Amino acid sequence: MKRIWSPWRIEYIRQEKPQGCIFCLKAAENQDRKNLILYRGKLCYVMLNRYPYTNGHLMVIPYEHVDSPTKLPPETLTEMMLTMNICLQVLQKAMNPDGFNIGINLGAAAGAGIKDHLHIHIVPRWIGDTNFMPVLDDTRIIVEALDECYNQLEPLFAEYSSGSQE
Repeated sequence: MKRIWSPWRIEYIRQEKPQGCIFCLKAAENQDRKNLILYRGKLCYVMLNRYPYTNGHLMVIPYEHVDSPTKLPPETLTEMMLTMNICLQVLQKAMNPDGFNIGINLGAAAGAGIKDHLHIHIVPRWIGDTNFMPVLDDTRIIVEALDECYNQLEPLFAEYSSGSQE
C-alpha cells in the first residue's frame, strides 16, 4: 500500500471549484500572491504551478484564452518568449539549476491538464534530481513550500517589472 502525506491538498479537495478557466479567473483577480502570480506583462503573466513537477516550476500564460499558439497574434507570442527568458534568468539566479525542461502540452492527449488555455511550462532541473521515487513509485519530492518559493522569486521578478534588471 502506498501512502503519501500531503495535508495541504485537502484545501483544494474541499473548496468549491470555480466555473470557467482557472487561468482567466486568477489573472482577473487582484490577489497575485494568493494566486501565485509572480509577474505581469502586457500580454502574458507568470505563475508558479500549484502542483509542480519540481521546485520553481513556472508557467507563462497569455491573458488571451486560446488553446493553441497558432491562435495568438505575433505580439503575444513574442512577449511569451521574452517572458520565458526572464523566467530562465530569475530561476538561474535564485536556484542555480543545471538545466531546464520547457514545454507546451497541446490537448488532453498530450497531457494538458488545462487544455483550453495555452501555457508554457518552465521546469528547473538539477543533476541527480531524478532519484528512485519517480522511477520506482511515480512520486515526486518537492523540497520547498510554494509560499517560500514565491517569496524567493518575487523580488527577482520585481526587478524586471521595474526595469532595473542587470
